[in-house]
Amino acid sequence: MMLRFGAATDRGRVRPRNEDRFIANAELGIFAVVDGMGGHAGGEFASATISEAIASFISESGTDSDMTLPGEMNARLSPIVNRLQMAVRVANRTLAARVREKREPETSGATMAAALFGDGQVAVAHVGDCRVYLLEGTTISAVTQDHSLVAEQVAQGLIDEESAKTHPLRHVVTRAVSGQNGITVDTVEFSVLPGTRLILCSDGIHGVLTDKEIAALMSAPAPSLDDVCRAAIAAVNARGGPDNATVVVVEAGR
Repeated sequence: MMLRFGAATDRGRVRPRNEDRFIANAELGIFAVVDGMGGHAGGEFASATISEAIASFISESGTDSDMTLPGEMNARLSPIVNRLQMAVRVANRTLAARVREKREPETSGATMAAALFGDGQVAVAHVGDCRVYLLEGTTISAVTQDHSLVAEQVAQGLIDEESAKTHPLRHVVTRAVSGQNGITVDTVEFSVLPGTRLILCSDGIHGVLTDKEIAALMSAPAPSLDDVCRAAIAAVNARGGPDNATVVVVEAGR
């Protein structure tokens, strides 16, 4: 599958450093956004460790047919979903090992969303409140549902989407890649039509922009998809840039 992509990340106007990382590798078909948690250097350490581990596993598992996988395959899931889910689990174990080795804060962790393309299909995996959207023309739909306290309240009808944007606990996540045992990774797989765009972003994007605004920015004419992503960053920073912001857009070839 031919893939075009663009990506951009920025520390914003408030945070002293950028704890976000992204993966954008069309050759391997792997794309991800990883949002570090834990403050100070802990978030940077976690997001860098997780993104590197995911990319490495996808690379190695795609070229070595005799590779011994570090876990059991789930017979109910397709090979591409198994591979992506396993990459996230490997990243979780890698983070745990490196935290012990380097004596990093045990609170180090990250939320993430990733997409793996192959043979007209895409597998999506996420943990936390990084999001994946599907953009067909100018119509946007959420592929993922946040693992957060506020998202759970919205799902239960306790608050509405508008209130969720300003809720004082909107940044409290209920899942993260933190090196702990028993991590739950949500996955989904679907077909990708030519011209369809997949958007992966951290909460620094979707926490500031509405879905409609994201759709308008991601579908606007631009010299490149990198420019599309930079426009989204600029829009967030124009509203104060309250958080690190990262966005990756991938378009399936026509």
